[in-house]
Amino acid sequence: MNKRIPVIAANWKMYKTKDEALEFIFAVNGNVPERSQVESIICAPAILLNLLVKREGEHLRIGAQNMHYADEGAFTGENSPAQVKTAGADYILIGHSERRSYFGETDKDVNLKMQAAFKYDLTPILCVGEQLADRESHQTKHVLDAQLEKAFDKIDASKAVKTIIAYEPVWAIGTGKTATPEMANDTIKEVRAKVADLYGSEIAQSVRILYGGSVKPNNIHELLKESDIDGALIGGAALESNNFLVFTDAASKK
Repeated sequence: MNKRIPVIAANWKMYKTKDEALEFIFAVNGNVPERSQVESIICAPAILLNLLVKREGEHLRIGAQNMHYADEGAFTGENSPAQVKTAGADYILIGHSERRSYFGETDKDVNLKMQAAFKYDLTPILCVGEQLADRESHQTKHVLDAQLEKAFDKIDASKAVKTIIAYEPVWAIGTGKTATPEMANDTIKEVRAKVADLYGSEIAQSVRILYGGSVKPNNIHELLKESDIDGALIGGAALESNNFLVFTDAASKK
């Protein structure tokens, strides 16, 4: 089995103006590790994608945070997979808990977006995660298994192996609460086991699985020491360029 290349993905959410985005990319562009060591990704608002792609260096890549699953159509305010692709993005966040909870995205929507991502040669960063009530009632595995089964419906193995999965316990996003490294690793092992159930152990051992949820510069090293955590999807803490470089440097040492 080839070594899984770590991934650091910054989710900018609805932050940064044009000038702030330019300041950030100029600060990090020449300072991230080589792509053979770490996949360093900025998932930016759609309106900033082309601006960033034009300035991405050899080792930095840009992703989008959302897209519609239709090729085109009368969906005011949405962006199509083709528009995301031709803006120059290489990655697409799919199924983030904020999309599910604030905008009513369903498991069916997630699956349709997965299919659309592969149709347009975009690498999906598939987000899965449980609510606090699920964790406390010992339903985490059941919830994650169901999300994974539905997300990967009609996705064949040759595509599934390219997916990056981000495990984000919903109770730890933006709350300051973080799953312990051991807890995160144990849950990610369960996610990997479910991928093995769906596609076999070889593919499961190749898929990168990230942790997300109040990741900070002071806990990234401990998280990345764990066997099955292949990187991180980071929100607020990755809005600072210096922090982003701390995260990518930590990943390069995994």
